[in-house]
Amino acid sequence: MMPDDMSRPLIRERGDGGARHLEASVSDPSTPVIGILGTGDFSRSLARRLVASGYQVVVGSRTPKRFVALFPEDVEVTTQLEAANQADLVFVAVYPEHHSTLVELKPALVGKVLVDVSNSLCINQNGPSNAELLADYFPESSVVKGFNTISAWTLQMGPRDGGRQVFLCGNSQKAKNTVKSVCHRMGFIPVDMGLLSSSLEIENMPLHLFPSWRFPVFCTSFLFVFFYLYNFLRDVLQPFVTEGKKVFYKMPIEIVNVTLPSVALVMLALVYLPGLLAAFAQLRSGTKYNRFPGWLDRWLTTRKQLGLCSFMCAVLHTVYSLCLPLRKSARFKLIAAAYKQVKSGVEDPWVDEEVWRMELYLSVGIMALGLLSLLAVTSLPSVANTINWREFSFIQSTLGYCALFMATAHTLLYGWNRAFDLKQYRFNMPPTFVLVLVLPFAVLLGRLALCVPCVAGRLRKIRRGWERSRHVCFTLPAEDCRNGLENVSNV
Repeated sequence: MMPDDMSRPLIRERGDGGARHLEASVSDPSTPVIGILGTGDFSRSLARRLVASGYQVVVGSRTPKRFVALFPEDVEVTTQLEAANQADLVFVAVYPEHHSTLVELKPALVGKVLVDVSNSLCINQNGPSNAELLADYFPESSVVKGFNTISAWTLQMGPRDGGRQVFLCGNSQKAKNTVKSVCHRMGFIPVDMGLLSSSLEIENMPLHLFPSWRFPVFCTSFLFVFFYLYNFLRDVLQPFVTEGKKVFYKMPIEIVNVTLPSVALVMLALVYLPGLLAAFAQLRSGTKYNRFPGWLDRWLTTRKQLGLCSFMCAVLHTVYSLCLPLRKSARFKLIAAAYKQVKSGVEDPWVDEEVWRMELYLSVGIMALGLLSLLAVTSLPSVANTINWREFSFIQSTLGYCALFMATAHTLLYGWNRAFDLKQYRFNMPPTFVLVLVLPFAVLLGRLALCVPCVAGRLRKIRRGWERSRHVCFTLPAEDCRNGLENVSNV
């Protein structure tokens, strides 16, 4: 009976025995032999991925007999010198402080490609980078920086679950092309970052801690603290000071539940406000070629993160609202209201106005959350890559403004006529929803202003290259020729 090839493992584990020489029949003779200097976790994962991709792999170690059992059977584990002699391309997988110990391999590495996969312990702003120092140690080799942004887990599990991009840089285009072919064969996407001088930027990439999230997280935290303290003063402290009522039990659930939608709506308005400011700046200057102020540039680049923070607050508000009837305090209030109703002799407590308000309030809120969910899902790279720019713009801009309108209407229905009730101005402080509605109303009115035909036409001309100061004769194409691609909200 013929053996079942499909039952064999992709990578065979090493059995007993020491290092052995590579078998040339394992893969195509034209395939370069890949060497790895180092025997750590990254080296073992890299060796497994290279073998699975069809490469001949040789690993160099100072003590090969100690680590031979940790590698697959198809990998040769030998001395560093022997690995450097056999390999055509060498991955330097040792800590950067140990690069100097490899100088004795310089004759064996002459003319070969060295891939530096090291990272620093902290962000290096001044340089030189680890790759540049390695190039100084081996001036007759071609050093390429890469694979330092890929984790050992991603290498072992494959690129389908981790990030697929591999950032590369080096002074030799031929060496970079060789490493690019290895990346493609392993299932990754190489991204050429230029010369080796860019290696400092690549080495700092894994060390940044959410750089694009700092401003959104700060805004979310600041707004949450502000609205929480504001609601605490109005709904907890004021009854205690004026009437002696102790309603501190509201702090964990009710106050938080009123605060979260306030933060969500203001954050959603902050997503679309910078686009309006940029549009009005272009209208004022009469050209699209003037740079925006630095603060506006940074604001524009964080709109995705601002929107996701808004979505998080909206989801938490939904969960908190569903939990409101589960509290003991809510049950006691319901029993007290029923007892009061019986005692007062009121037979039918039905109030049409309140019933309609609550029905519309919940319906509009659900629609707003649905639209926000769609915006959040389409912001994911895996989803955004499946739609074209017009579709992405329609969802993020048109439906985004619809979500803002629905969320604003949800807040208006919540407030209803309480903005005109003097009893709601506790400590002479207006209700929370009055403060929350200021910025969304301003954004929606600004969007309507940009929809005025004369304003929208001028903005379209500017974004197609017209400049007021140059007096260039410019005619927009016919409406049917634009194919609906122009959108005044896209900056």
